[in-house]
Amino acid sequence: MKKFFIAIAAFAATIFAVSTEADACSRILYVGTDSLRIVGRSLDWKTPIPTNIYVYPRGIAKVGSDRPGAVSWTSKYGAVYAVGYDSGITEGMNEKGLSVNGLFCKGTVYVNPKTDNRPPMSLAMFVAWMLDNFSTTDEVVTELKKQDFTISGSTFDGGTVSTLHWGITDPSGRCAILEFDNGDVRVYEGQDMLAMTNDPQYPSMTAINDYWVKVGGINMLPGTVKSPDRFVRGYFFTGHVKKTSDKEIGLSIIRSILANVSVPYHYAIESEPNVSSTQWRSFSNLRDRIYYFDVVTNYGTFYVDLKKCNLRKGAPIMKFVSAKDPMTVGDITHKMERTKGFVPSY
Repeated sequence: MKKFFIAIAAFAATIFAVSTEADACSRILYVGTDSLRIVGRSLDWKTPIPTNIYVYPRGIAKVGSDRPGAVSWTSKYGAVYAVGYDSGITEGMNEKGLSVNGLFCKGTVYVNPKTDNRPPMSLAMFVAWMLDNFSTTDEVVTELKKQDFTISGSTFDGGTVSTLHWGITDPSGRCAILEFDNGDVRVYEGQDMLAMTNDPQYPSMTAINDYWVKVGGINMLPGTVKSPDRFVRGYFFTGHVKKTSDKEIGLSIIRSILANVSVPYHYAIESEPNVSSTQWRSFSNLRDRIYYFDVVTNYGTFYVDLKKCNLRKGAPIMKFVSAKDPMTVGDITHKMERTKGFVPSY
């Protein structure tokens, strides 16, 4: 027993070395029965990130950057986007049930000399490019591996650089984790990849989780807000909850798991000035095409039902301001208002 606790202490020190400050965001996949899959994610940051909900129809011409030679496309699919600061897409889900979630990852480096002359793509539009053009994870991965673009993006929140990686999930449970390693695309693929948080990068994170799987979550789980601890807890709980086909019960289950891996609002430790509180959570029901949103300072969860949205070419872009009424709860599909769309911060 003494050796066991010494091993635990040594491993905890290793985790501390690779994650010396609390990072931001968790993504957990709930897999139920009858094809029910719900992607839950939390967005954690040191200050509130105003995030509004947009629904874009098919058939809109878009560009990935304002730089010469930028990636351009016309959307094949309608989608719901979560847009931070009304200038960049954080995540979303399209009408085919494809979900993309962008999470922070400190070790990300987007460019190298090989990417210099490739068509530019801004982080503000990268998620839109994936959701607009592809219906499955495999389709996205095939295109990503070509790496026919170079990623860039403006800073935000007083100069913060958006170093991100992305979780991609479709209704069949096909998943991919996209990371940039010194400018090179790295894609980790699998079926029903249950957890994703921040750094270290995905291979190192899964090695940490493998250790805790052997320990056994019933016996012990790491409890801090650090990225590896949140990954381990989310992975364990989503693998040990009831499997249901009921979308309401499934939502309740994934909401409770996300609450467990979230960071309490205004949580602070003097020795860790970069601790980030959970600002909002989202839940993408891939089977039923329902996108739920939960701002922690609001009184409840509201949602957009993509099946009820007009996504035909020529339909208006619709917007819902998440901070407009903190009492908003339930279906907002028909409460959204026409808009010209957001202006990307390239």
